[in-house]
Amino acid sequence: MTTINTTCPKIEARSMHQVVLDLFESIAMQEGALSYILCAESQKMKTALNMEGIDLCKLLEINDSATNMVHAVANLELVLKDKLEFVTNNLSYDGDGCCEEETGPVC
Repeated sequence: MTTINTTCPKIEARSMHQVVLDLFESIAMQEGALSYILCAESQKMKTALNMEGIDLCKLLEINDSATNMVHAVANLELVLKDKLEFVTNNLSYDGDGCCEEETGPVC
């Protein structure tokens, strides 16, 4: 019988302000990554269109691949939108830039 060690790493405490900033930063970084993916698909299409002797069948394959990637990126965009809406809908801010929770302000 084998024993599995299931201890979790310790997570350092963060202020609510830092947590919100971290969430916004993670969304921004994911958006940037999706932007690079779409740019790469665009470059792939441009390269294919400029290739000598490429046939219609191969161009349609490349187009289908790009279309599938655009659909995947669109789905991920919806997830990021939901993530952003969750963060913004579950926090309110007072005039000093502090997060308001049901228990009171957390700065």
